[in-house]
Amino acid sequence: MRTLTLRSLAVLTAALAIELTQLPGAHAAPAPTVHTVKPGQSIQAAVKAARPGDTIQLRAGVYRENVQITKDRLTLRGVGRTTVLTAPAKASANACGRAGHGVCVTGTAQRRVKNVHIRSLTVTGFPKNGIWGSRTVRMDVRNTLAEKNGQQGIGQQLSTRGVFVRNVSRNNKESGIFLANTVDAEGGATDAKGTWVAENRLTGNRIGVVVRRLRNLTVEQNTVTGNCGGVFVVGDESKPRAGNLTVAHNAVQGNNSYCAPNARLPFIQGAGIVLTGAETTRVTGNQVHDNVGTSPMSGGIVLFKSVVGIANSKNAISRNVLTGNKPADVADRDNGPGNTFTGNVCTLSVPTGRC
Repeated sequence: MRTLTLRSLAVLTAALAIELTQLPGAHAAPAPTVHTVKPGQSIQAAVKAARPGDTIQLRAGVYRENVQITKDRLTLRGVGRTTVLTAPAKASANACGRAGHGVCVTGTAQRRVKNVHIRSLTVTGFPKNGIWGSRTVRMDVRNTLAEKNGQQGIGQQLSTRGVFVRNVSRNNKESGIFLANTVDAEGGATDAKGTWVAENRLTGNRIGVVVRRLRNLTVEQNTVTGNCGGVFVVGDESKPRAGNLTVAHNAVQGNNSYCAPNARLPFIQGAGIVLTGAETTRVTGNQVHDNVGTSPMSGGIVLFKSVVGIANSKNAISRNVLTGNKPADVADRDNGPGNTFTGNVCTLSVPTGRC
């Protein structure tokens, strides 16, 4: 009797499984698709056709368009620097084209775009930013070249958990990598929730890396050279203050180009790592050499009051090696409260005692 009962139960279970597979929506999600795009074809059309999880694979060649991404979990991938995205003669009829950027990853206040990956291509010659994220979570840009763009090479605002690793960003008119709370409104620093900038090469820009009004991120193991300024952490009087972040183990050398002043800053030249209006930032283990200039922000590691006169406070400058920076290897130009200088190897500090 027990054997018969078990057999009946097995038959019933199998029949139920067959019926469930016939119900609408019961099938497994489709496997991710690779959408291959060749020069002359539309990247935007492939993005439109893609579903979350898909990859848009670009072959080698030149593509002239502005690419707008508003879907989660897409990957835009080239085959290296021979995959080139550049500005079209007439901007694409999308929000990215109207803004003048190359690749835009854009969410809304109600729905952020998550887990978009950009890999192995060149983005060059756009009037504004090469790659730009707004209202994103975990936008991940790697092994990409951003060059000769009119503002930022790579950047994001209103975003969290970004990853920017092993890119080259060079000869952009503003920053190589630019991260901000928001670019078009005042406000306190926001939590970047572990955004990570690592192993990039940043050269020939106005400033290599700018972190503006953000907290909780890391800038580490980047090579920053040949810019007007190396790494800037920028805050002001807003609350929360910018800070609670780490700048560690970067090579910041020879950032001696001249950049003219603007409405907010004096001219920039020979500025290595600059903190302005920041708090509780850890600057540690960096190699800072041969940053030479006559700007108020010139020198190896410089603490400088913000544009509204807010001093840096409670920052820890430790275990950095500094040589050949002028007018000083370490310059504490605002004497804000609670800043500490320990274990640094350098020749000249202003005031004395900071080495």
